[in-house]
Amino acid sequence: MKYRHMTASVIVAASAFVVSLTLAAQDRASVKVPNGLALSEFQGYDAWQTIAPSQTEDGLKAILGNSVMIDTYKAGFPANGKPVPDGAMMAKLEWSKKSDADSPYAVNVPDALKSASFMIKDAKRFGDSGGWGYAQFTYDTASDTFKPTGTGSGCGYTCHTRVKARDFVFTHYPKR
Repeated sequence: MKYRHMTASVIVAASAFVVSLTLAAQDRASVKVPNGLALSEFQGYDAWQTIAPSQTEDGLKAILGNSVMIDTYKAGFPANGKPVPDGAMMAKLEWSKKSDADSPYAVNVPDALKSASFMIKDAKRFGDSGGWGYAQFTYDTASDTFKPTGTGSGCGYTCHTRVKARDFVFTHYPKR
């Protein structure tokens, strides 16, 4: 009887631990930049197609697009002169980089996730910023959470005005 009581106690304690971990997990729907764009609006971004990679001195990035953005590129954007349609979304994931010791040649590969940045085309909602909404989230490895960075659409728009002729999109879609 004592053994069953101890087993039941262990099961209850383990269940409470799992529940507390689940409750402690970040509710990504609640993580928003100041203008209201939520991380949850970009659900499924981790499965979007790659538009292009990029590299800085201290990081590696992958720029991804939802199906609307990929179709826009395939239709000839930006050379076709047509603007990106509403509903298009892009994500830029950035990692710190490290060398791959197993590779037979020198190569950098992603290490820790640093940030996730997003763009969404919605001309009605973001008319003041060229039709684009912007959101950036810094990833905290220790807590496994995202935190909003910057001031939202205004912040992204300021940087992207350099490419206004390309409908505010920096990334080129390389030949495949």
